[in-house]
Amino acid sequence: MSNLEPAPVEVACAAAPGAGVEVLRPRDVPLGGPRAMRVHRTLPQRLRSLIGAWCFIDHYGPASARMDVPPHPHTGLQTVSWLFGGEVEHNDSAGVHAAVRPGELNLMTAGAGICHSEVSVPSSAALHGVQLWVALPGSDRDTARDFAHFVPEPVPLAGATARVFLGGLAGGNSPVHTFTPLLGAQLDIDARACLDIDLDPAFEHGVLCDAGAIRVEAQPLTVTELAYLGPGRSALRLRNAGDEPARVLLLGGTPFTEELVMWWNFVGRSHDDIVAYRQLWQDGDERFGAVRGYRGSLTRLPAPPLPTTRLRPRPVPQRKEGTNDRR
Repeated sequence: MSNLEPAPVEVACAAAPGAGVEVLRPRDVPLGGPRAMRVHRTLPQRLRSLIGAWCFIDHYGPASARMDVPPHPHTGLQTVSWLFGGEVEHNDSAGVHAAVRPGELNLMTAGAGICHSEVSVPSSAALHGVQLWVALPGSDRDTARDFAHFVPEPVPLAGATARVFLGGLAGGNSPVHTFTPLLGAQLDIDARACLDIDLDPAFEHGVLCDAGAIRVEAQPLTVTELAYLGPGRSALRLRNAGDEPARVLLLGGTPFTEELVMWWNFVGRSHDDIVAYRQLWQDGDERFGAVRGYRGSLTRLPAPPLPTTRLRPRPVPQRKEGTNDRR
């Protein structure tokens, strides 16, 4: 998915220390024009920009608005598409034409450069899901374009079901390759159920609430909020305090220690990287290739203007121990 903000701000991604459960509230971002579908963005934000290598989290729907994102570029990242409802048609410059459906992972590796389009398919179900980005480490940021599709089998747990689309959890494992250690799983939790999960203590984790009255440890979490848990935890307790089933995404990874600069749809290391990527896209350079099969009115999405000042890393404020970020 493209970041369609008309004036995107640069984000300097770096790990931020934290203890306990830190709750991050999303901001609303319109994807497109007057009838745009609105998404709830929890990463990146001022107080935290990364969970492992996860650097971008958009939650959307259920929505009747149509997704129609023209061909747009990416560098230095992988995109992870995961739906709860509806269907999206994906086309990219690696020649991949794929359907994104609920419970099926679609992972696109941008590497040195790729472009793709995303269009929702008319169906009885409202469009509902998440779009996630994973930052590539410096050693692999110029890797080749790639695409992976995987349908995880449901893993029954006491009071819940897990679908592990990246990494491993509770006996479920994904074969999909990532460039840093990662975890991605959907957890469907029965009404009034309490779920205890073993964690990798080397990972930091995030719990994104999609539905239900969830408590992360003792901390309540409302829909579209993200709970952050720092490294060192070997277990996690999730409780559904409601009378209806609940659903969360559990994301994790080893802390990402490299500094990044994100602007629009580009992940780079410096102002000069971003300027160069933008110019190449505007010039139609072969670095990004071309999408075949997109039937919209725009053949490609133009890049927004760069800010008038030099893109610089933004310092990450230190979090005070024992507090929650409920902005």
